[in-house]
Amino acid sequence: MKPFILLAYLAAIVAANVVTASFAPIPIGALLVPAGSFLIGATFILRDFVQRAFGRRRTYAAILAALALSAATSYALGDTLLIVFASAVTFLVSETLDTETYTRLKLPMASRVFFSGLVGGFVDSALFVVIGLSPIGAGFLPWDAVGFAIAGQILVKTAMQALGAAVIAFTPLARETER
Repeated sequence: MKPFILLAYLAAIVAANVVTASFAPIPIGALLVPAGSFLIGATFILRDFVQRAFGRRRTYAAILAALALSAATSYALGDTLLIVFASAVTFLVSETLDTETYTRLKLPMASRVFFSGLVGGFVDSALFVVIGLSPIGAGFLPWDAVGFAIAGQILVKTAMQALGAAVIAFTPLARETER
């Protein structure tokens, strides 16, 4: 089971990059949501399972491997070095915050997954849009669209966290021994 969890985490990261590069952002009212945001929300859940299976120290090794894989995939898909850099910085910061939040919460598994993913997803959304897509970064979005892009991603990632937490809360996954 452990190798499957790690492979699922890494595969979700690659898939998020491919989906984001392959499909136009999805408008939800005034909000803009990259299609890969649905998978990015899932990566935070999977990262929590990696930590649960392997422990915190090995989770950081998995994050570094995922970071390299994500950057290589992003670059191979034609992203500019600025976007690859913004993605890498964002990934490292958001995954670290998710890991540390998950570690410190003394709550049931479902709540830990929800709250750690909420923190990671919020930071992931805001940081990438600002340093990668705004006029500070690649300039793909004008300042008046930045807030809508951040809000759209936060909405989707929060929904993914809530769905993941609900599944965990109502399955045997929540009753397994914590690491």
